[in-house]
Amino acid sequence: MRTTYPLTSSSMASENKSIPRLEKTANSQQLIVNGKPFLILGAELQNSSMTSAAYMNTVWQKLVDTNINTVLGCVTWEDIELTEGHFDFTELDQVILGARKHGLHLVLLWFGSFKNGISTYAPSWIKKDVKRFPRAHLRKAGGLLETGDVVSIFHEEVLKADIKAFSALMRHVKEVDEAYSTVIMVQVENEIGLLGDSRDGSSTANKRFSEPVPTPFIQHLSTEWDTLHADLKRNLQVFKTLAKSSGSWEVVFGKSQQTDELFMAYHYAIYVEKVAAAGKKEYALPLYTNVWQNYVGDDGDNAFLVVAGGGGAPGDYPSGGGVSNVLDIWRAFAPSLDFIAPDIYLNDYSSSCAKYRHLDQPLFIPEQRRDEYGARRIWKAFGSYQAIGTSPFGIDTLEPETNPFTRHYGLLASVKNIVLEAHRNPGSSVGFFFDELLEDGRDPSPPTIARFADFEVTIERSFVFGKPGAGSGMLIHLGDAKFLLIGWGFQAVFKSLSPKSTFTGILSFTEKIVDPETGKLTTGRRLNGDETRSGKFCIMPNEEPDYGGFPICVTIPARTMAAEVEVYSLEEGSGDL
Repeated sequence: MRTTYPLTSSSMASENKSIPRLEKTANSQQLIVNGKPFLILGAELQNSSMTSAAYMNTVWQKLVDTNINTVLGCVTWEDIELTEGHFDFTELDQVILGARKHGLHLVLLWFGSFKNGISTYAPSWIKKDVKRFPRAHLRKAGGLLETGDVVSIFHEEVLKADIKAFSALMRHVKEVDEAYSTVIMVQVENEIGLLGDSRDGSSTANKRFSEPVPTPFIQHLSTEWDTLHADLKRNLQVFKTLAKSSGSWEVVFGKSQQTDELFMAYHYAIYVEKVAAAGKKEYALPLYTNVWQNYVGDDGDNAFLVVAGGGGAPGDYPSGGGVSNVLDIWRAFAPSLDFIAPDIYLNDYSSSCAKYRHLDQPLFIPEQRRDEYGARRIWKAFGSYQAIGTSPFGIDTLEPETNPFTRHYGLLASVKNIVLEAHRNPGSSVGFFFDELLEDGRDPSPPTIARFADFEVTIERSFVFGKPGAGSGMLIHLGDAKFLLIGWGFQAVFKSLSPKSTFTGILSFTEKIVDPETGKLTTGRRLNGDETRSGKFCIMPNEEPDYGGFPICVTIPARTMAAEVEVYSLEEGSGDL
């Protein structure tokens, strides 16, 4: 069934001259929607929320009130192809219309062959026909094999069926939405990889594993060695030592779980490439896949058991998925994907951002924590790593009044054009966050130090007489000695880098107000005195600073969360100095 879209004032086709696309910048890419750079202030729904248009009608306004502009939600294979060869997009059509009526964009998540390392969203006719669609086999103790809850990638029939379904989806989205660009990106599969074993132990997979490693794979690792991710190089020491140019996977790379992971990564990438390429041929929207990261390692940021988070060895997390130690394999052998995107829950946020900007690929975070701890970290993604978007998971089960992203996205929405302009000028901005103090009073968040032109700036937690609060934001260099400060709970100290400088001071510090119609900045109060701690630094206070019982309220509460500062330096030639 097809839905006819009424051309009302709220759903008129935009006058865009091209479909959503990624456009290259100096060191990354920007998402272009309706001909203009677009910053995704996104949020992902609970897993199956978007299978019901009626349910979505109960949450659209809530999403709008949370200052979200893009919703990530599923399109499941079992939902659109209940019977093989018969496609039904009735629910999807109504969902697209609902998003459009509320001024929201969509990123569709294709839950096809794989969702979180298993195949539970595949149609029943896939699940039940194990002869036509064989399962992966998991190797267990004592040489036993166990049937996995996942199709094997070493058989063509499931790939052909996935290609057919994904192509039908992309063709349909083009038919109903190309003129509107409600749908701006599509995720191909979800957290791909094999759980429960480092590689498929089926006879077909074993045969592939014993065959010679494909020549293009070895050539890529050899010729691109200098640009490979450091995490991948650490797993290739045997490869470098043996220097084998041909042979089976274990002959070339040695016998290890890491070799199993390389094998699975290559074949998963080839599989997804065929699905993505077919879909892109139908409708060339930006495509990506997301990654369940290894939560156990030097960049872990959690205190959870492995069983809760999923990490340690390949198979504890989905083996073959696009983790950083096989990211180059995915980039090379799934070129129809525009980027690989990390889900960041239990890994260090900044480290994950840096890893997935590898080779200047754009950063998009399709899943992350939805609490305040997660929300304040998005400023690092946007300010330091030019993220095209972020997206907390499970957004539809939070209320706007208590959702921390309402505040963070509200401020980002007001300054999005300024942020996008900074993204086009590499090195012009830095993002930061300050977590709550630990129970023993220690500060877990060190200052951020950055250099811009002739000045060094130290960004630290905002001064108060009482207990310092959390904070987050970004600093943008506007040129010369001018800077824009955005956020709350921090202060900026400037220092000239000139060896002749004898003094660095604040020339002006003005509160900025964003015009809601134009997005341009206008000047509010001219700040000085207590707001600069008598000229020492520029304070961007919290909304409710703790005075600690001090009788003089020297710290004003945050108001617009944006201010412009111009600093200056003196080079006094006096002999006294």
